[in-house]
Amino acid sequence: MKSLGLHTGSVVGLGLLGLAVVATATAVVYVKYLTRIEFVDLQSVRAARDALDVEWERLRIEEAAMGTQARVERHARQSLQMHLPRSGELRIVEVKRP
Repeated sequence: MKSLGLHTGSVVGLGLLGLAVVATATAVVYVKYLTRIEFVDLQSVRAARDALDVEWERLRIEEAAMGTQARVERHARQSLQMHLPRSGELRIVEVKRP
């Protein structure tokens, strides 16, 4: 090695430097792999969120439809056999306040 002008310390230093470069490259590849895995998880969570948003909007529309005055009145007439009172069935009660 003397003919190349390299000392033993330089060879060891170059070897360590090469090892550091390989270790860094391996770490970069591993971190990129982890990033891709997390991105796939993020996409699936976003898809689930979007599906829940769609379901929530559907339920809100259904709730609004179930609570309309016409539906409540129709249900009262059909299921509960309720009807508007006739004029003879009305009673007016006066309440006197002290």
